[in-house]
Amino acid sequence: MQQIQFGFSKNQPVSILALGAHCDDIEIGCGGTILRMREEYPQLSVHWVVFTSGGVREAEARSSADAFLDGVKQKQVTVLQHRDGFLPYRGEQVKDFFEDLKKQVAPDLILTHYRDDLHQDHRQICELTWNTWRNHLILEYEIPKYDGDLGQPNFFVQLEERICQAKSDLLMTHFRSQLDKYWFTPDTIKALLRIRGVEARSATGFAEGFYLRKGIY
Repeated sequence: MQQIQFGFSKNQPVSILALGAHCDDIEIGCGGTILRMREEYPQLSVHWVVFTSGGVREAEARSSADAFLDGVKQKQVTVLQHRDGFLPYRGEQVKDFFEDLKKQVAPDLILTHYRDDLHQDHRQICELTWNTWRNHLILEYEIPKYDGDLGQPNFFVQLEERICQAKSDLLMTHFRSQLDKYWFTPDTIKALLRIRGVEARSATGFAEGFYLRKGIY
């Protein structure tokens, strides 16, 4: 496995844009990577956007984002109230938001949904990400689900077991409304991290998997 490093100096400002269709998507898909980068880049800034929420779910999303970004000095959390499952049918409104967002942020790294995800909301966010940003490093994260749409990632972020545990603990703590769902369990979260760790031959045994469509050397 060829090891690749982000082209960021540890002491330079690094900007991340994290996009999630639903309130727990960012945390599930790339929460470990954010926790690791939070430790490694003291001048990290994060713009965190959730597109569907409401009521309890919005409160959970904001609480969770604050916890995952604890210690990050520059952060902005935006939680929109589009209807879950209907993002493709609100395409114009969502597209307008992306166009406005482009004027506000110039991220070094964008974390978004997997292009071939079978959830229509996830695909919509990925499509608009690529429509909006053409000269940025974009990593697509994955979400385990009933549909069985996990693919073969080609980019992996190694994670220490303590970070994996922190990711799982934070998810279970902040998304109490999801605890009755059969798949929303610590072992589901850790199992995928372990599988991707095996595929990456991670020195730590764990990793998050991503899809890197384009890169340049």
